[in-house]
Amino acid sequence: MNAQPTNTQPSHEISPQRPGRVSDAMAPDFLLTVEGLTVSFDGFKAVNDLSFYVDPNEIRVIIGPNGAGKTTVLDLICGRTRATAGSIQFKGRELTKMSENGIVLAGVGRKFQTPSIYEDLTVFENLEISFPRGRSVFGALTFRRDAEVRDRIEEVAHMIFLADRLQTRAEFLSHGQKQWLEIGMLLIQDPELLMLDEPVAGMSVAERKKTAELLNKIIVGRSVLVIEHDMKFVEDIAHRVTVLHQGKLLSEGSIAHVKSDPKVIEVYLGH
Repeated sequence: MNAQPTNTQPSHEISPQRPGRVSDAMAPDFLLTVEGLTVSFDGFKAVNDLSFYVDPNEIRVIIGPNGAGKTTVLDLICGRTRATAGSIQFKGRELTKMSENGIVLAGVGRKFQTPSIYEDLTVFENLEISFPRGRSVFGALTFRRDAEVRDRIEEVAHMIFLADRLQTRAEFLSHGQKQWLEIGMLLIQDPELLMLDEPVAGMSVAERKKTAELLNKIIVGRSVLVIEHDMKFVEDIAHRVTVLHQGKLLSEGSIAHVKSDPKVIEVYLGH
């Protein structure tokens, strides 16, 4: 009997970067389509004519040197920064014309570099106040801690390795556990695109391994867009890597492809 492969990650065929705009007739069902994206600050183009495409159930990692425009790309997708030119489509909806809150409601979740949690509340309470039903004014007034809420909180807590910390105040969690809690606060809203900015910064080796396990587990039904500098972590999670340099696309493909690309070695990996 032939041995089965041990890698359980979904297979992602690497296709070449698509030049220009993909016509509606030919465009596959990308979850996220970024085309010609540009943002200029006083004449400086922090992102310059950038295009890339994210599939459903994909972990896409954006890497590049400091100042490459990585965080700005996430700011543009979530509506925190407005594009000067170009298009960002999420499930066919144009995000550049939507408010930040509208983008969240459409199914895009964003985690910043510094954990944004309520340290004086327990893990359970942090997850509870993030539950979608409690986030509107009417929802907050009518919100009840029913079986659906409790079951969902326990499900997410198990995913983020905090099932035994539900009654622990967030201030007493380790740095890595706080990062997981914030990911959980996003997961409980069930976004279809989850964006994470350097999620393993400051983590121990063991915590980085568990975070890779977490991300590989949660992509069923969603895609994850990650900015990261830790190349070992990138190797553990990335289905596809996009390399930015001076706001432009430098290289794209599998981790093996970008690591062997002379342009990437010159401007990023060789330093």
